[in-house]
Amino acid sequence: MSSVLLLTILLAIGLVFFLRAASKDRTTVLDIHSPLPPLDVLDGISSWLEERGWKGDGGDADRQVLRFSGSVASSKPLAILLICLGGLGSGCLGLVLRQLYPTIGWWPLLLALLGGPLAGFVYRRRAARIETLELRLISSAQVNGSTLRLRAHRDELIAMEQELAKSLQLSSDGSLLSSPI
Repeated sequence: MSSVLLLTILLAIGLVFFLRAASKDRTTVLDIHSPLPPLDVLDGISSWLEERGWKGDGGDADRQVLRFSGSVASSKPLAILLICLGGLGSGCLGLVLRQLYPTIGWWPLLLALLGGPLAGFVYRRRAARIETLELRLISSAQVNGSTLRLRAHRDELIAMEQELAKSLQLSSDGSLLSSPI
């Protein structure tokens, strides 16, 4: 029975690491280039971001930086999955405790009612946050067109690269689209 207890504890540890990974900050920096003038590229990206719900948050003219902010909500299907996994795992732990110590009664099964909602609550609390996106114009005398350094969530950068590549002639090193993570 102690080996089953060990496996159940490992299940709980796996759930904790899954919760951490699901709400992890995935902010990335990406350099993009376009042969178009900087104002055209900045206007195009700004319009696209505002269509997606981002709000202009000012910037720094000296550093040539524009900032946008937007709220990110947690995923409801993932929250439901984590509630189910947390409840099932807590129920398993309760059954193992009941088998190891039969004198404690059936109260350890109530852990299933606590573990599931707790996992969902922790995920929803950590995943819902305000994200920022920074655009920085990098000026270079020997390069024609415009080069921008973007700092944002990885998924937002991928969406930008896929949707604006043709209209704004954006190009990058392709590392975001080739990475499996």
